[in-house]
Amino acid sequence: MGKSFGYTPDIAEELLLEEEIAFGWSVVLYNDDVNTFDWVIECLIKYCKHNPIQAEQCALIVHTKGKCQVKSGDFNVLEPICTALCDCGLSAALEQ
Repeated sequence: MGKSFGYTPDIAEELLLEEEIAFGWSVVLYNDDVNTFDWVIECLIKYCKHNPIQAEQCALIVHTKGKCQVKSGDFNVLEPICTALCDCGLSAALEQ
């Protein structure tokens, strides 16, 4: 049998779990009675890098369903995006 280099199934499972947790985040945008469709669309284009059609569709989903997942990925990437949306007066949150 070959040499073991410190690789154990437990460590591999922990690494997979950490990766799943790191990349399992979403920015969720919530409906409000304050912001206009145009403003929401503008913010989604600027901060989430949506194209105009994608931003409009997300704005419509937020309006009709109350919320929409607008971006997903790593927490460290999404946190500044969520903060920027909130700073613009939108109701957004990071969720797992």
